[in-house]
Amino acid sequence: MTTTLPKYPHITIKLLGEDGNAFSILGRVRRAMYRSGLGDMEWGDFYCEATSGSYDHLLMTTMKWFDCQ
Repeated sequence: MTTTLPKYPHITIKLLGEDGNAFSILGRVRRAMYRSGLGDMEWGDFYCEATSGSYDHLLMTTMKWFDCQ
């Protein structure tokens, strides 16, 4: 079994306890990205990818980009 590291493994996003609130997750991601020095271009790329599908797609995209708890 191969483990794929997220795009930004040094950024941790807390997903537990969000109970289906996509806006809360997007806010957490945005704050974490800016705190880590990532700018508008990276945020725009993440946002476009993450919001191009369902809530499950948002979760999968977040896990693909960041270390999630």
